[in-house]
Amino acid sequence: MKKFGLLLIGGIAALVLLSNLGPLVGLAVSLTILYFVFKQFLKTDSIWLKIGLGILGLVLLTAAASNVPAIVGIAAAYILYVVYKKWNENKNTVVEENDPFQNFEKQWAQLNK
Repeated sequence: MKKFGLLLIGGIAALVLLSNLGPLVGLAVSLTILYFVFKQFLKTDSIWLKIGLGILGLVLLTAAASNVPAIVGIAAAYILYVVYKKWNENKNTVVEENDPFQNFEKQWAQLNK
């Protein structure tokens, strides 16, 4: 039953991620261009070029802000990652016998018998 729930949640998250693929690409492109505009803004010494790059940076910032649905897509990608990790999780966890306190308790119990 747990696997069915994980499959259901993973399927829904995959559909949400696919439906928000456009805003995700738009956000990535606008943030990448904004990064390069900001780097160029810091390098230049010309006042007019700084004004132009500042205006371009504001336009790109509003373009990035308009892709708010991409946040839902990022959350869906994270949920898909968590479902993947839970799906591959091993139920039988091996108790390490290297713990000195556990060995001490076992030996103490054997001595007291």
